[in-house]
Amino acid sequence: MQTLNILDNPASSFNAFNAFNALKNSSNAYGKNHSSLLEQMQTTLDLDKLLDIIAMEAARYVNFCGLYFKSQTVSKTLRGSSKAKHERQFELKLNNEFIGTLSYGINSPISMNHDKDLQRIHQIILYPLKNALQYHQALQLAMHDGLTGLGNRRYFDEQLKRAMHNANRNHAQVGLVLGDLNKFKAINDTYGHSTGDQVLKQFANILRSCIRDSDSTFRFGGDEFAIIVEHASEDALGIIQSRIHNALKTNVLLAKYQVSCSLGTTFMNRADNEHSLIERPDQALYRQKMNVSKRLSVV
Repeated sequence: MQTLNILDNPASSFNAFNAFNALKNSSNAYGKNHSSLLEQMQTTLDLDKLLDIIAMEAARYVNFCGLYFKSQTVSKTLRGSSKAKHERQFELKLNNEFIGTLSYGINSPISMNHDKDLQRIHQIILYPLKNALQYHQALQLAMHDGLTGLGNRRYFDEQLKRAMHNANRNHAQVGLVLGDLNKFKAINDTYGHSTGDQVLKQFANILRSCIRDSDSTFRFGGDEFAIIVEHASEDALGIIQSRIHNALKTNVLLAKYQVSCSLGTTFMNRADNEHSLIERPDQALYRQKMNVSKRLSVV
């Protein structure tokens, strides 16, 4: 997608988002001036809703078929966006602090006057966008494990519920993998918690490397981990298990401390709720750990 030079031509009517047009004509339509725009921007900290509000205001001046916001930590696409011939990108800064870029997908040039209109809009939205980004970052921190960067138990519960709902709606298959490091307490006791932390980080990296981008990894705390596998094939869970066990053998640090893990897996069935889905791999995981303990005690 190439950047389009600004030419002086009148704006055409905005017609890419019919849902937005309906909103625009309703009694709850966004205000006609910058003051009302700022009021609208201050009603939410949700980045998707803010992008909707920006699109409604920008549509008064520019005919575009896509709107995209990207910062150093997050990327958002306006719902209903479609591919365009060109892109007009604006860099957003507040007191020389980079906030992000706002890009419009356009099929025809933007006039110089309307380009200035967009820049005036962007000046108004800077503070609300910055506040929303800070809120988004705080939520991300609250949903992730501080040591490994994986999702935490609270995030897992939310994502599992969402994945199960989507699987039922789309008649798709969702799989669950629960993992637990074997004899991890002995590593902490023998080599110290610093070494234990490094082991956990390395294992988290292995989990990331063994899944697809559409799958999600979590740490419940301690040495307990989980993977949600969405749109899973019949052999997906077996492939993940094999990858994890092979990666453990080839990882220098984990091989040094002879780290192994027990894994329990299952696919969701239509009668499952979150508790029953978790219970099956948890029981399989427990049986594996008992077998490992028996083997080690014999040795």
